[in-house]
Amino acid sequence: MDLSQLKPADGEANKDRKRVGRGRASGHGKTSTRGQKGQKSRTGRKPRLGFEGGQMPILRRVPKLGGFKNPDKVYYELVNVSRLEGFAASKTITPEVMFEKGLIKKASLKVKVLGHGELKKGLKVEAHAFSRSAIEKIKAAGGEAKVI
Repeated sequence: MDLSQLKPADGEANKDRKRVGRGRASGHGKTSTRGQKGQKSRTGRKPRLGFEGGQMPILRRVPKLGGFKNPDKVYYELVNVSRLEGFAASKTITPEVMFEKGLIKKASLKVKVLGHGELKKGLKVEAHAFSRSAIEKIKAAGGEAKVI
């Protein structure tokens, strides 16, 4: 098959356009399907986009979405020290390891370790940020908290 053999489907695939203003016998004469008087029946006249006949337009009725997204805000994936209890003692825990184990959902974000829960093993934890209580608990268990 090539482009020269293409033809429209049977039926109304190639429908003739409506020819208005060609006399009353055509069924679309006189007012040419525009109805009687009014702004929409005149030539060259059309209400502006969003105009609702003087009624308060929907774009002004609906409240604006407020707010501000700070482009400089740093987003962190949060991990509590209690979640680190599942790792073997004296193991180095990096954000990549946390991602593989499912502790964090996005590897692209920075990781912050928080101090909720208990830690009994001495672990070497590497993250982008730590809370004070997290550092205290990691050091109390004999581990090390390193900021990347």
